[in-house]
Amino acid sequence: MTGASGTGPRTDLRLVLALWGLTRLLLLLCAFKVVVVPGPDVTFEVEQIYRSWFELLRTGEYPRADVTWQYPPGAALPVLTPALLPFLDYTAGFFVAALLCDALILGLLLRTGRRPGRSTRGAWLWLAALPLLGPTAYARFDIMVTAVAVAGLLASTSRPRLFGALITLGAFMKIWPALLLAGTPKGRATRLSWGTAAAGAAGTLLVCAIWAPGSLSFLSNQSERGTEIESMGAMVFHVARHFGWEGTARMNYGSMEFLGPYVSWVSTTALVLTLLTFGWLLLWRFRARRFAASTTADAAFTAVLLFTVTSRVISPQYMVWLVGAAAVCLAYRSSRMRRPAHLVLWATAVTQFEFPVWFSHVNESGPLGIAVLFVRNALLLAAAVSACRILWRHTVTEPAAEPAAPLPGPSRENRKVLAGSA
Repeated sequence: MTGASGTGPRTDLRLVLALWGLTRLLLLLCAFKVVVVPGPDVTFEVEQIYRSWFELLRTGEYPRADVTWQYPPGAALPVLTPALLPFLDYTAGFFVAALLCDALILGLLLRTGRRPGRSTRGAWLWLAALPLLGPTAYARFDIMVTAVAVAGLLASTSRPRLFGALITLGAFMKIWPALLLAGTPKGRATRLSWGTAAAGAAGTLLVCAIWAPGSLSFLSNQSERGTEIESMGAMVFHVARHFGWEGTARMNYGSMEFLGPYVSWVSTTALVLTLLTFGWLLLWRFRARRFAASTTADAAFTAVLLFTVTSRVISPQYMVWLVGAAAVCLAYRSSRMRRPAHLVLWATAVTQFEFPVWFSHVNESGPLGIAVLFVRNALLLAAAVSACRILWRHTVTEPAAEPAAPLPGPSRENRKVLAGSA
């Protein structure tokens, strides 16, 4: 029995690594176009847009004149990452850097999963999800941001200052990692993590404002975004196009967006819904009474889900964020987020058909495009609602654990007798 139990974890590790190697080889073959995926070329952004940014960023300037640059100043780091692999051209170096970040996330989840009170379910979720998304996973820098976010979340329970520092780094590459601070336990952990994050953000903004001209141009570029054709709000216009709506879908600020009557109303509604979700998160923090080991990760996953479903943009690479946060939840045995995590896994599988496989149908609002988009968005919405209910019930409405009753002992009278006889 001892030998069997000793070889079990080792066998699981070998199986995980073997499956990771096979699936990631397939992803690389797709990214390098050895295996051709139907639909538009998902590597265009790396080969054209990222490469042009790379050339400019190396000179110390930000692409502030480029309206497709809609990222915080820290986004320069993943774009410049291929410079660390000078023996490869830019595109190959980017894909290899994405592969290394993928391996880092898996390694962190496996290491955490082998500790007491933890589980390897998170590693298995991450292992399965990325191939379901297809080459888009390696053709965007979101996987690099997710690596920082996952490392921060996994450090949150024991090293709050490191958690805050990593969240600051992630938020300066893309805004969404700031949401991961939502579920820190009240008291010392919140003071340390939020204080570190605030100090880091203030210092970084000051440096950027003084020494990095154009690094904050993303603020104005983001404000001009409309309703992307893959978002929740876009479903209205996909259907309306079949009933005489006079708008159109075309490239705008780097993505396919709907332009025409009432689009601004839907975009404004999305912003209002985002503000309402932030209000719900604030209410949850005020009402929460129970914080388990997994609560920080559970709340972070819920916050990212809410931000995603209410966003004016739901690009395919957003699934990388959600899968990373879901995997951290499942790395804790105390987490109850299994159902929403599995819904996100299914949504990830559907996303590859939405983009790139049947993207032409989505772009034209064809029946197939509307159907696949509806299924993906419905799965995300169901995951968000489920996560909110679980988080609220587990931390607010469920009674706190009762303290263990004292063991029966001698009564007061018996203790006097015993003392007297002694």
